[in-house]
Amino acid sequence: MNILMALSQLEVTGAEVYAATLSDRLIKKGHKVFIVSDTFTKETDGEYHKLEFNKRSLGKRISQIKFLVDFIKKNDIQVAHAHSRASSWSTSIACSMTGIPLITTIHGRQPVHLSRKIFKAFGDYSFAVCENIRDHLIKDLGVKEDKIEILRNGIDINSYVETPLPENEKKIISIIGRLSGPKGEVTYKLLEKALDPDLYQIRIIGGKNIPDKFKKFTDKVDFLGYVNNIPEFIKESDLVIGAGRVAVEAILSGRPVLAIGEAKSIGLITKDNIAEALSSNFGDIGVKLEESFNWDKMLEDIRAAFELNDNELHEIRHKVKKEFDLKKIVRNLEIAYQRQIVLKKKYEMPILMYHRVIKEDSEKGVHGTYVTVEQFDEHMSILKNMGYETVVFDDLIKNKFKQRFDKNKKLIMITFDDGYEDNYKYAFPILKKYGFKAVVYLVSHLDYNKWDVENINNPEKKYKLMTKDHLLEMQRYGIEFGGHTKTHAKLSRIEPEEARDEIFESKETLENFLDNRLISFAYPYGDLNDRVKQMAEEAGYKFAVSTDSGSVCFSDDLFQIRRIGIFPTINSFGFKRKIKGNYNFIKIKREQKNER
Repeated sequence: MNILMALSQLEVTGAEVYAATLSDRLIKKGHKVFIVSDTFTKETDGEYHKLEFNKRSLGKRISQIKFLVDFIKKNDIQVAHAHSRASSWSTSIACSMTGIPLITTIHGRQPVHLSRKIFKAFGDYSFAVCENIRDHLIKDLGVKEDKIEILRNGIDINSYVETPLPENEKKIISIIGRLSGPKGEVTYKLLEKALDPDLYQIRIIGGKNIPDKFKKFTDKVDFLGYVNNIPEFIKESDLVIGAGRVAVEAILSGRPVLAIGEAKSIGLITKDNIAEALSSNFGDIGVKLEESFNWDKMLEDIRAAFELNDNELHEIRHKVKKEFDLKKIVRNLEIAYQRQIVLKKKYEMPILMYHRVIKEDSEKGVHGTYVTVEQFDEHMSILKNMGYETVVFDDLIKNKFKQRFDKNKKLIMITFDDGYEDNYKYAFPILKKYGFKAVVYLVSHLDYNKWDVENINNPEKKYKLMTKDHLLEMQRYGIEFGGHTKTHAKLSRIEPEEARDEIFESKETLENFLDNRLISFAYPYGDLNDRVKQMAEEAGYKFAVSTDSGSVCFSDDLFQIRRIGIFPTINSFGFKRKIKGNYNFIKIKREQKNER
């Protein structure tokens, strides 16, 4: 995907650090990331372009929007992600004009006034970095609950190693944060009221310049300014005072943290107040600072910080690690990006589901899960003429599914269930004729359709399944195979151990048979539940397909991927309608209407 990150800032902030970290991780996962901002100090592999969002006159706003519209079109931007109020205002208009989705991350409280309620500029979907922001947006600005969720400012937790506390003769207290705005006021009050430079070595990290009112402390306190290697300074510290990302980095490094933000004083972080700390992003978001600041308790907390034992620090770290794991957060963002693109464009890569391909009327059978050779050839011809490219799940493993939104890219997946012999005799030659690939789901322990033949209520004719020679020839060409259980069992209706055996043993048998790994699974009859989905994942599958259940967006749940059934009653017009990419939107809407 081509992603635009938008920020408005004049100095380094936690939002910039997050955007840089996020951009680099997305780039490593195969995306292209562009960054627009007033300034950008952190090193990043993203392509930075200067755009002065903080100049907010009407003329400047119009100029910003024009720049963004041209930039989005020129670089085929597919989704924008704004991290600040000023940038989201201009970016939301540009996204609306170009028809791409906007996602916003809300890092702080928003002003509450009429114009903000009317023109929220929060985009198509929002992430709040903590619970207090989410609740504030819903309550005070009318953001719908289904349009916002909590997603912490992710951190590369592997970059922060839990190290033993230093043995400094004079305890080092590091206050980390800018010296301007509310955070500067917090630091000033700490120096004036709580921290004794005769008892502690005090370091102030952050801020380009030392404001005049701080100069009276310069002979007693080390003002280090902005530094690139903050983790190293954290390791040298006996106590870190800060909020937001600073607190998280310190906790991950195994250091006691006094969480004091521009809105709330949490105090010393312990296992008992970690949930409260998370809710306010460690003091950045909450009630007014003056309402919660208790200087006597502050002095007690500073002394108590040096008494915390390693076990408690480790427990706090474990909780924070789970909440801020960048790998998990980037995955959630990728899902959100793709979902919003799909919803905005009303388009998703079609995944077609075939069963049998027949030549003679005598082969039709009872259940109608077939198409004729003529129909299948016509379908493939239509796909070829319309410029479709077929993909299999191995392509998706290699990130090709992220290309499905690219300009002039029309991806489609063709799947067959059960592994009938006619797939080799009739479908395979046609696939080769058009240069197409497909995925075939195999029942491993049968050589004919026993599950249908022995259906007491509606028995089917007997049809052979493919042999090993058929499968190996198709595999050499590029046909991919997936699992479909041992005996075509209804997995949610049998005992868990039996279901597990159906999934696991089938996979092992087929992989030995084909001398190749299987990466996708199809639930027989589309029958599944959460337990069965978990079993498919535990078996080592990367994807699992259903029939007509699952999200409209392919990437929402890789273990319940919705498919589009193709049957003999579908004419060429109906087939073209099903492959347009918007068919499931129409189908789901119709299903919901019928349920009312």
